Amino acid sequence: MRRGSIIQLTAIGLVAGAICTAVALAIPWLPVAGGQEAGRIHFVYWFTTVIAICVFSVVTAVLVYSVWKFRAGPDDDSDGPPTHGHTQLEIVWTAIPAVLVTAISIVSAIVLAQNGHAGTNPLVIKVEARQFAWKFTYPNGTSFGTLTLPQGRHVKLDITADDVIHSFWVPQLSQKQDAVPGQHNFIVITPTHIATYPVVCTELCGLGHALMRSQVDILAPADYEKWVAQGGTASSGPPGLAVFQQNGCAGCHTFKPALATGNVGPNLDNLAQEAKQANRGALDAFIKESIVKPQAYIAPGFTDAMPHTFGTQIPPDKLQQLVQYLAKGA
Repeated sequence: MRRGSIIQLTAIGLVAGAICTAVALAIPWLPVAGGQEAGRIHFVYWFTTVIAICVFSVVTAVLVYSVWKFRAGPDDDSDGPPTHGHTQLEIVWTAIPAVLVTAISIVSAIVLAQNGHAGTNPLVIKVEARQFAWKFTYPNGTSFGTLTLPQGRHVKLDITADDVIHSFWVPQLSQKQDAVPGQHNFIVITPTHIATYPVVCTELCGLGHALMRSQVDILAPADYEKWVAQGGTASSGPPGLAVFQQNGCAGCHTFKPALATGNVGPNLDNLAQEAKQANRGALDAFIKESIVKPQAYIAPGFTDAMPHTFGTQIPPDKLQQLVQYLAKGA
C-alpha cells in the first residue's frame, strides 16, 4: 500500500469519525449534568468516546480498502508477495495510540483530582443507608429521608451503611459511591441546577433494593437558608410521616397516606385487620411490637426480613409518633 493511499484512507477515516461523533453527540445518551462534577465526568466520557470513534473509523477504512484492493481471485492459490514490514508505519501506529492513551490518563487524573476537591467550607452531610432507605443528617443534627442541597455550594457527603453494602448514586450528579458498614466513604458534589433528582441505590441489597429510592432537591441559596430556618420541608405534614420516610418504611410496605407502594412486607393499610387476626392486643400495642420486635409475629406469607434494630434506632417520642400515624391510617 503506497504512502499516498494510507494518507487518503486516514483522511477518509477521520471524516467518517467526525460524522459518527456528530451523530453520537446529537443523541442524549447521558442525563443532563446537574453539577460541576457531572460536567467534568461527561467531558471525560466524550473525550474518550470521540477518540475511540476516530480510531475505529480509521482502522475500519484501512481494513475495508485492503480487503477490496488486495483480494485474491476465485482461482488464485498462489502465495502473496513477500514483505518485510514498514518501520515508519509501525512507529506511527504505535506512537499515536500511546499519545492518545496518555492524553486520556492525564485528563482523567485531572478530573478525578478536581472532583475530589471540596473547597475550604463544604457543607458536610452524613448519608446512612439501610434496608431499604436513605437517611441524611445535617450539621445541626436534623435528619430527613430526602436530601436538600443549595445550588452552587460544595457538598461533601459522608457515606456509610448500617447493615449491608449499598451504593449512593444520583444520575444527574454522576458521582457514585458505595455505602459500606463500618466504613466512611466520601464524595463531593456541587449542584448547578435548581431541580429535583432521584437518589438510587445501585448495589443489590435485598428484597427491597428496587424500591430503595429517595430524591435530592436543589434549591437556590436563599431558599435553602429559608428551608434550614424552617426546620426542613421534610418535617411538614403529620409528624409520623417524617419518621415513616426517614426509616425507610416505604421501601417495604404499602401505605396509602404516605403514598408508599412497597410489597416486600405486609400492607400497612390493613393493620387493624392484621392486629385482629394476630390476636396480640390493642392496635397501638400490636403496631409498636411489630416495629421494635418484628420477629414476635410474622404475618402469613412473609419472612422475618425486617431489621430488629428499630427499637433502639428510633427515639421513644418518634416511635410514638410513628405508631399513632400508622394506627390512624389503618
